[in-house]
Amino acid sequence: MPPGAPDPAGGLFGPVFTTDELAAATSDHAWVAAMLEFEAALAVAEARVGVVPPAAATAIAQRCRDIEVDPAGLGKAARLGASPVIPLVAEVRRGLSPDVAGWAHFGATSQDVLDSALMLVLRQVLDLVLGDLARLAGAAAGLAGRHRSTLMAARTLLQQAAPTTFGRKAAGWLVAAVDATKDLRAVRRDRLAVQLGGPAGTLAALGESGPAVMDALASELGLDAPVLPWHTDRSRVAEISSGLALVAGVAGKVALDVSLLMQTEVSEVFEPRAAGRGASSALPHKRNPAMAVEVLAASRRAQALAGVVLSGMAQENERAVGAWQAEWQTVPELSRAAGGAVAFSADMLAGLEVDPRRMADNLAMTRGLVLAERLTIELAPLVGYAEARRLVEEASERSVRTSTSLDQALGLEPGIAEVLAQLPPDVFDPAGWAGSSEVFVDRALDLYRKSFEDG
Repeated sequence: MPPGAPDPAGGLFGPVFTTDELAAATSDHAWVAAMLEFEAALAVAEARVGVVPPAAATAIAQRCRDIEVDPAGLGKAARLGASPVIPLVAEVRRGLSPDVAGWAHFGATSQDVLDSALMLVLRQVLDLVLGDLARLAGAAAGLAGRHRSTLMAARTLLQQAAPTTFGRKAAGWLVAAVDATKDLRAVRRDRLAVQLGGPAGTLAALGESGPAVMDALASELGLDAPVLPWHTDRSRVAEISSGLALVAGVAGKVALDVSLLMQTEVSEVFEPRAAGRGASSALPHKRNPAMAVEVLAASRRAQALAGVVLSGMAQENERAVGAWQAEWQTVPELSRAAGGAVAFSADMLAGLEVDPRRMADNLAMTRGLVLAERLTIELAPLVGYAEARRLVEEASERSVRTSTSLDQALGLEPGIAEVLAQLPPDVFDPAGWAGSSEVFVDRALDLYRKSFEDG
């Protein structure tokens, strides 16, 4: 295959949303190489079992290693039979002697080739994504540890709600990444299987040797041997696709949080600095969340693409009419998008700039309103919950209306001074109402160590 040919993630938009490594792993050339690897391994496996003459298997394997195939030409030739395997096998056979050519692709069908090639491609994709997930988790763990006690405002429905710590926020990212890693590792370990069933899933052409050839082929390719061919059981592909969509969602959550924290009115974190990063074509002063844009766009696309795979799980009898074929472009595109989202979010967190002073300033912006929950709870035993709720709600409204602090606004309530004197002295200190934030950070870091550092 000619080196340096363009990959499907190249061009105008492709490089924005994935990595060079993922682009190469899912390129047309990677697919053709995987199909040829299948054909070579099939011949070798059949020779091991005694179905194909060893000399023929050696010649076929050598032909598969030496052949140069133009993917674009293969695709055009595939239009007549709706499968690129048909012209590929024809090309392989053209370079073999007549007594050997008939043994190439013996007993297999086009879907065997493409499904097994997909498993080979996805194995490399999953290894790349798992590596980037480890980087994402490591970056989140670093932020969680460094900012375990860095106070900031927790926000619900985009409004300041109560005090938390930035470490607690990063710990949320961390646990999500760890959980997603666990799920994807299981998929990588358990769901990559060879496909070999022949035209109707019975391997009739191989006689009694069919199961033995399947097992030998799985061994040659380093894939699992399934109980039986899975031509129209797409649960393996659906699970892998869902796993990729899930990790893309984890990355998207991180990117969305970062983009919100980068808003001018918030300015609590910033993406890593680099020449030209976040630039605007019209506004020189802007520092846009460019990395978050890339992650969110890739994440949303990945989740939509996974839906295409899931929608095609109901397939006709022993071979699908269109549903299986819809996976061919969809799964590589999903792999590039999901993997790109994870890789770029890892890069983003690895160099994230955090401004604890701005976090403190924003937390103080509401003049104590973020402590309304605590104030209500502390007042309830003294005046009853309903009255405590009324007092704090009215004081909160007064605080906003008069631009005074919550404690000042509450102090204007008639006869309240004696009650306020019974409250804890730190009742208006945000540091006293961060709850178990630091404990949760420690638990998240412990989970991370067990999942990554301890194997």
